Amino acid sequence: MPKNDLNLSGFQDDSSENIAENRRRFRLALDCDFPIATVWQIHSSEIKSVKSELDIDEAKFKADAMISRLPETLLGVKTADCVPILVGDRKTASFAAVHAGWRGTADLILAKTIEKMISEYEVDPANLIAAIGPAACGKNYEIGQDVIDTFSTNFPKLATRILVPTREGHALIDLHQANRQQLLDRGVLSENIYSAPLCTMERTDLFFSYRVENKLHGKTGRLMAVIGRRA
Repeated sequence: MPKNDLNLSGFQDDSSENIAENRRRFRLALDCDFPIATVWQIHSSEIKSVKSELDIDEAKFKADAMISRLPETLLGVKTADCVPILVGDRKTASFAAVHAGWRGTADLILAKTIEKMISEYEVDPANLIAAIGPAACGKNYEIGQDVIDTFSTNFPKLATRILVPTREGHALIDLHQANRQQLLDRGVLSENIYSAPLCTMERTDLFFSYRVENKLHGKTGRLMAVIGRRA
């Protein structure tokens, strides 16, 4: 990894010593010593329920979203151009962390996460607050024909707004807008959705970007977005 970068990636992507130390510094910056529950992210729509300390095992669980109501535990998702989404419920004190790349977004992982929170914790979507973090933005994130076809099928009404043709068989895609729409479609109020305006591909001085840095250096680290509750 680039020297002096705070890589918060999975333990399979860097030495366990580096990751453990970086995550310690991360928690220190947050002034929070809660353990961080993470999963082995596989660009899926799989959702893990974190109900005890036994569920805090990144090497064991493959998924791309987590939900919980466990106090004094952080749910963390790792990104480097994909979209991190954090969701919290003021009434039930349940919360979720979602990693949404184009595959997860196309497969409605965020909508499925909201549905799982409803079924497991009886949340009312109108009480949810959602934060959509920095990611590759719609003016920079170009995809190919296979992804265009997938989004055109899964988001027929939204496709013309989130897809902007560039060259033959290619288009720019706005994953922020696609995930925001999933929240709205599941009943989350517009005024309760907050989106970071920064693009990871443009601001490599602040963020890791797989598309930019992997092309230049052959590797890149990962950001982490976390959410949790106190006792």
